[in-house]
Amino acid sequence: MYVSVITAFPELFNNFLSTSIVGRAVKKNLIRVEIINLRDFGRGNYKQIDDYAFGSGGMVLSAPVLQDALDEAVSRAGNNKSFVVYPSPQGVLLTQEIVETLANQEHVIILCGHYEGVDERFIEANIDLELTVGDCVLTGGEVPAMTVIDAMSRLVPGVVGRGEAVKDDSFYNGMLDHPHYTRPESWQGRDVPKVLLSGNNAEINHWRHEQAISRTLERRPDLISRASIRDYISDGIYFAAGFVDINNRQDGAAISALSSLSRYYKLGRPFIIVPDRIMRKDVSELCALVPREPPRVLGSLERALEWINSRVKTRDKTGERQCLVINILPKPESGAVNILEAKRKCLEHEGSVLFFIADGEYSEKIFNNNNLIKAALTSENENENTEKDAGGLPLALRASAALDRFLGKR
Repeated sequence: MYVSVITAFPELFNNFLSTSIVGRAVKKNLIRVEIINLRDFGRGNYKQIDDYAFGSGGMVLSAPVLQDALDEAVSRAGNNKSFVVYPSPQGVLLTQEIVETLANQEHVIILCGHYEGVDERFIEANIDLELTVGDCVLTGGEVPAMTVIDAMSRLVPGVVGRGEAVKDDSFYNGMLDHPHYTRPESWQGRDVPKVLLSGNNAEINHWRHEQAISRTLERRPDLISRASIRDYISDGIYFAAGFVDINNRQDGAAISALSSLSRYYKLGRPFIIVPDRIMRKDVSELCALVPREPPRVLGSLERALEWINSRVKTRDKTGERQCLVINILPKPESGAVNILEAKRKCLEHEGSVLFFIADGEYSEKIFNNNNLIKAALTSENENENTEKDAGGLPLALRASAALDRFLGKR
C-alpha cells in the first residue's frame, strides 16, 4: 500500500502515522505514506497557495500550485501508476467497496482541500475520484484522508493481527458486524449471552451470523441490496433449473454452463427438473457428458426438495424440515417480489434455500409448494418496457445474473 498525501498542514499527520495500528504498520513497512507539503510549491515570498474566487466568495486553492505538487507526487512514484483522490462534500459517499478499490491501486494520491475548495479546472484535469465521508462539511480534507488511509490499511495483510478480524468487520461482506463482549460476564445487570460461554464454536458462529442478520435488517436494511448472503444461510444453498424444449447442441452447452455456475457459487451439483419422461432421458444423456459434478436430473421440484430435506438439520415448529424455494422470474408477475425482498426472506428463513430458474410457462407447471417466493429478475412491470424483459436471455445467463444478485460479493 503506497499513499501520497498533498496537504497544507502536514503536521496534522504526525501522530496519526506514528501511533496505534497505522503507526505499527508504517514502522514495519507494511504501508508507505508520504506527506507532501503544498506550501513548498506556493508562489512569491509568502508561498501563497490560494487566491480569491472569481465572482466573489472565499479563498480557493490555486490550480498551478496544486499541479506542481501533484507532479512531484507522481514523479516520486516512479513506475507506479497513480490514482488521484480528492475528498470534498460534492464527492460520492465513501464505502467499503471504494476502500477495496483504492487498496488495489499501485499508488494513491490524496489531495486535501481547504478554504472554499479547489479550482475546478484542476479537478477536471486530474482527479480520478471525488469522495465524501458523509453529508457534512469539514474544515479540510485531512480528516477524510486519514479515514481513507486507515480503512485501506486494514486490508493490507499483517496490519490487523488476525486475518479473520477483517472478514468479520461490518461491511466486509456487505453486512453489519455482530455484537462483541468481554469480561466481566455480568455488568450492571446485563449478562453475556450464554452461547458465547459455551465453548461450542459451531453454535457461536451460528449465533454471530444471526446477530449480524438481525442488526443489518433492523439498522441498515439498505445494505441488503449489495450484500452477499451466502454465508448467512443456515442449512445450505441449492440450485435447480428447468427446460422447456430439448435441443442437444444448445441445451448441452447450457447444462455445462449451469454446472460450472453452480460450482463457482459452491452450490454443489445442480438439479435439472424435467417432468417429461422422454425428454428427461435425453437430458440425462447430456448431463452425463458434464466432466465434473454432473447435474441431478429429476422429474419434479418436489423430488429435489425431498432430496434436500433428507440431508438438512433444521426443522420448523411442527418438526418438519423446511427448504425455502426462490423462483427467479424473468419479469414481474402477480405475487412476485423484488429481489431485495427475496434476499430479506432468505436471511429471515431458518433452513436451506433452493434457487430455481426457468421460463414463466414452465415454472407454473412445476410449482406446487407452499414455501415458495417468486422473485423478478427485473423491476419493470410486464407492460411497461418489454425490451427489459430478461426472458429473452439464455437460461445460463439469467441464472448467472440471478445468483450474483443473491450470492455475489457486492
